Amino acid sequence: MIADHLRASGFLVADGVLPANEGRGYVLRRIMRRAMRHAHLLGSKEPLMHRLVPALVAEMGAAYPELVRAQPLIEATLAQEETRFRQTLANGLRLLDEATGDLAEGGTLPGETAFKLYDTYGFPYDLTVDALRARGLGVDRQGFDTAMAQQKAAARAAWRGSGDRASDDLWFDIAEEFGSTEFTGYSGDEGEGVVLTIVKDGKRVESAEIGETVDLVPNQTPFYGESGGQIGDTGKLTTLKGFQGEVKDTIKPLGRLHVLRTRVAAGELTVGETIHQSVDADRRNRVRANHSATHLLHAALRHRLGTHVTQKGSLVAPDYFRFDFSHPKALSRDEIEQVEADVNAQIRGNEAVTTRLMTPDKAIEAGAMALFGEKYGDEVRVLSMGRTPEADYSVELCGGTHVRALGDIQLFKIISESAVSSGVRRIEALTGEAARQWLVGRDAKLREAAATLKSSPDEVPARIASLVEDRRRLERELADAKKALAMGGGSAKSDEAGPEQVNGHKFLGQVVDGLNPKDLRSTVDAMKQRIGSGVAALVAVNEGRASVAVGVTDDLAGHISAVDLVKAAVEALGGQGGGGRPDMAQGGGPEGSRAKEAIEAVRDALEKVAA
Repeated sequence: MIADHLRASGFLVADGVLPANEGRGYVLRRIMRRAMRHAHLLGSKEPLMHRLVPALVAEMGAAYPELVRAQPLIEATLAQEETRFRQTLANGLRLLDEATGDLAEGGTLPGETAFKLYDTYGFPYDLTVDALRARGLGVDRQGFDTAMAQQKAAARAAWRGSGDRASDDLWFDIAEEFGSTEFTGYSGDEGEGVVLTIVKDGKRVESAEIGETVDLVPNQTPFYGESGGQIGDTGKLTTLKGFQGEVKDTIKPLGRLHVLRTRVAAGELTVGETIHQSVDADRRNRVRANHSATHLLHAALRHRLGTHVTQKGSLVAPDYFRFDFSHPKALSRDEIEQVEADVNAQIRGNEAVTTRLMTPDKAIEAGAMALFGEKYGDEVRVLSMGRTPEADYSVELCGGTHVRALGDIQLFKIISESAVSSGVRRIEALTGEAARQWLVGRDAKLREAAATLKSSPDEVPARIASLVEDRRRLERELADAKKALAMGGGSAKSDEAGPEQVNGHKFLGQVVDGLNPKDLRSTVDAMKQRIGSGVAALVAVNEGRASVAVGVTDDLAGHISAVDLVKAAVEALGGQGGGGRPDMAQGGGPEGSRAKEAIEAVRDALEKVAA
């Protein structure tokens, strides 16, 4: 079973599937976890599955080279999933023990309980069955199915109430009546079109008047509808009769219709009229640059990190873009700089971007990368960008709009790299003028910092390091001074008097402003050493809150409890609890202004301790 499920998991990950809580990702997670539980039953104490991947690749990699390419990703995915599942398994087995504690052999676990384990804690039904079978217990499958059906029914009801079904029905009717919209935007930013229908507030209407916002469906359009990560175009619409419209967004329902979301600025528009369509060219050029940069970035990541890198999502906007990709760990600073350098080198090369139309199978045979999960028609656009000594730098299937030559991108800059989910990373980046402005802004901040530090920009790092070290030294000196203040009892009068006698025991109590709470215990220990035998209490006040520690010397800890004393202080500070050992306890409260009252509370509590 482990071998079979390892094989299935390896092939799925190599095909671009990652563990998830729904869809194909959930099927993969179930397969993985079933094998992982059997590894656990065999006595494996540490994650095992990822250690078996080299054997799988050695056995089947020649017949299926994708396994070799994806081996690092398969190993990382299995290791992360098994580490996470072992905690789920431990929690699930503990909850199962609690739920079946009163069941005799031959008993049945209620289906609602099994469903809760599955739905809330991620413990699959088949694992529940397997775990209980060994103990002679069963599971109420009908009750589990009923609970599952109730959840699905609730989810369906919630989805129907969102209005999506009615909207889909409307666009289906329009597509059935008129067919798909022809997109003409690859060759230009302007064009004519006939208004096939107008939709307002989810209903088809015959006309649109000034001030209204409506959805227009033309027979053909240069406006790109949001899809494949690229956001929809904006621009202007006009007619010879004086209509003027502002296209605020372009959407692509059903993947077939280009719908222009338009605010009527002047005149009136009726169904059947011819409109002149003008895409916002500057905005589109910035979107084009960002979209082409995502292709170069994808190729650079694969060249630098490995061919296991595949695109997992993107957003291409005019002002920036983000790109999600499969990779098991964060990129180092050096890797980010290398990827940036590779992309900018291709931009400076200024190779023309070429487009070919072919069937999806022929395109993939020719080396084009298809995005897993994307739907492709009978004919696809294959975009080739950049050059290496051996071949094109990037070859991908893509229906979006792109620059004509890579030099149009001008400049590429990564501004962040972060995690999206397990095994998926995200890069956010800028191109062109936006990238230049970002760099100008960073330079301005550096010069501002240099002026504040009275140094040159080149000297800023060393100057900051020196200031940080000076601050650490001063903080250490201040902490030592505050500890000495607490040790001395604060004022000159306290120094002369030394510890006072309370209930026949030495007592030294002190309030200090600004002492770091983590230094409380060490300072109280020093106070205990000073008094030799007795009780020491110290309250540190920081930003209105107070932390308190009470110490009792070892010879008295048998009948005087620091925990009882500190609880009295915490109550005086408006807090609750406090705890520790008989010889040292700590707590705190929100009312720092009552610090002296807290010391008095410790003194009073010590007074009441039986001799």
